[in-house]
Amino acid sequence: MEKLVINGGRRLYGSLEIQRAKNAVLPLLAASVMTDERVRLRNLPKISDVENMLHILRELGCRITREGCDAVIDSSNAASHEIPAVMTKEIRSSIFMLGSVLTRFHRAKISYPGGCDIGIRPIDLHLSGLKKLGVQIVEENGYIDCRVERLTGAEVVLDFPSVGATENIMLAAVKAEGRTILRNAAKEPEIVDLQNFLNRMGARVQGAGTADVVIDGVEVLRGVDYVPMGDRIEAGTFLIAAAVCGGEIETHGVAAENLAALLHKLRENGCKIHTKNDTIYLSSNGRLKSVDVVDTSPFPGFPTDLQAQYATLSALSKGTTLVVENLFETRFKYAGELRRMGADITVRGRTAVIRGVAALRGASITAGDLRGGAALAIAGLAAQGTTEVLDLSHVDRGYDGLERKLRLLGASVRRIKI
Repeated sequence: MEKLVINGGRRLYGSLEIQRAKNAVLPLLAASVMTDERVRLRNLPKISDVENMLHILRELGCRITREGCDAVIDSSNAASHEIPAVMTKEIRSSIFMLGSVLTRFHRAKISYPGGCDIGIRPIDLHLSGLKKLGVQIVEENGYIDCRVERLTGAEVVLDFPSVGATENIMLAAVKAEGRTILRNAAKEPEIVDLQNFLNRMGARVQGAGTADVVIDGVEVLRGVDYVPMGDRIEAGTFLIAAAVCGGEIETHGVAAENLAALLHKLRENGCKIHTKNDTIYLSSNGRLKSVDVVDTSPFPGFPTDLQAQYATLSALSKGTTLVVENLFETRFKYAGELRRMGADITVRGRTAVIRGVAALRGASITAGDLRGGAALAIAGLAAQGTTEVLDLSHVDRGYDGLERKLRLLGASVRRIKI
């Protein structure tokens, strides 16, 4: 086990190149099994979720070659339709394999996926969409067994614009016979990145980023050399950290329109922000004013994956903020740890009332999930004294070298084995 040791109170200055997006890379890795030709994905972040997905591909029979930060996936000898249960317990995004493995083998078997404990996150939208495409599904003994003789295009209407369900249905439909129209689709930028990737492979997908995605099935997909999009959640995490600590930073690799909801809030907090192409500049004097309400919602709304980090900012802002979490019902687990540092947070169900305090104090705290862990690290950066953040396994699922990048900005933070 490892922990972060953070000496708080330093302002952040400097420039960061943002990693490739975890939430884009994982479905792209899943999609790579749908072609016999080689797929190269460039500049992959060194995070455990990516390593776990690569392990799943190996278990299916794919050959993985690592060349620096790139991964070359050769699926020509893939033979298994069963996604190993031991891996699906570790990574929720293994559910993406349903659509791609069905496309490849017309059968897929997977156990219920794991990941961070931030709520129930049912996969019924995934399964109902696949059934529309002709898939027969049997659920028993903790496994989902899917079979189909021929995937057939259909109109699929999602009850909720789920990112995972949108991506899974896209993967299942790219080689289905005829046209699939996916309505009430998720609009996240990662959906657009998946569309771009699939079209580079020879698929015919249009409409990603809107409520209606149209997929015309093709017979063959080819290999591709692809650079995934930048990670808007990592960029947002560092921007929030600089806002809380004070200082000036630039992030490179994420377009401002992909973080518009956050940037709007940070301006309201009193930060100065300038953007150009994929560069975002933020300056802050560290004395922030609160906003009244933050409501998480699907893109282009405020991202649930930045809710915990923004709550830390609100805990040190002048005034009171109401944070409403509309996507995951147990995403306030970090609140108890912030209270140990002196934060004034009251949680009622999916709502947190955060009354800003003048300062937080260092403490020994535990990361309970990926984004909550990042929020606690930000709290430690701003706190008086020394903070220890325990259980970095969650943080390492999504951040490649969080402590190293913070040190580049002038923070006093180190990783220690315990």
